[in-house]
Amino acid sequence: MKTALTIAGSDSCGGAGIQADIKTMMANGVYAMSAITALTAQNTTGVAAILNATPEFLAQELDSIFTDIRPDAVKIGMVSESGLIRVIASKLKEFHAENIVVDPVMVATSGAKLISDEAVETLKSQLFPLAAILTPNIPETEVLTGHQVRSSQDMISAAREIADTYHCAVLCKGGHQLNDANDLFYADGTYHWFNGKRIDNPNTHGTGCTLSSAIASNLAKGFSLEESVARAKEYISGALAAMLDLGKGSGPMDHAFAINNRFTEEAGR
Repeated sequence: MKTALTIAGSDSCGGAGIQADIKTMMANGVYAMSAITALTAQNTTGVAAILNATPEFLAQELDSIFTDIRPDAVKIGMVSESGLIRVIASKLKEFHAENIVVDPVMVATSGAKLISDEAVETLKSQLFPLAAILTPNIPETEVLTGHQVRSSQDMISAAREIADTYHCAVLCKGGHQLNDANDLFYADGTYHWFNGKRIDNPNTHGTGCTLSSAIASNLAKGFSLEESVARAKEYISGALAAMLDLGKGSGPMDHAFAINNRFTEEAGR
């Protein structure tokens, strides 16, 4: 069985972060492992508190994983402090990690800020150059480039700038103020639009975490970057289309929409 590691924060309501990543990886057929960067007290209506891991503890988490069950791919999500980012970059280089997917989480779906300005700069200098692919949404793309993104051409220009700066592929995600679900994949000087189908579901908590984890899962299984993105898009469309409705705010998706067996289907007596 192929393996994948998520390095991210814990979401106490289970719709995003480590919990969403593990569910997604399992649903996409790989063995999931985790290194937790922070605990968050949050639900579908917002983030109440964040408690970061120490750099020393995060280093021990990563040592424990890489020296025993080596991941075939690594997904990196919320990391809110520079010290933690430096530890991740150091360990990824030390263990020659491959298929690194970085989701530059900066703002929660609810609008809460999840990362300091200093940490953004450390992400850029330490972690982005190690990535096989970055998956920023529109607000994150604007932070990374310093330019407003208001059109499809803006997305292309921004993705090119990010790819040229950090020498990696970029999936610039729509779905915010620009379009519904059309994502731009840019790699090696060429781009491809992945047009998502409009799904009228307000419950989108954890979509970024889920998409990046699905990409990492498919990279772990040996699919190309572009095919991994295509498969991840198909998976997240299915999870949204299942129309799970939980919580009082922007609820989670059904990560297990395609898991059908006697253990998931039999009702308790």
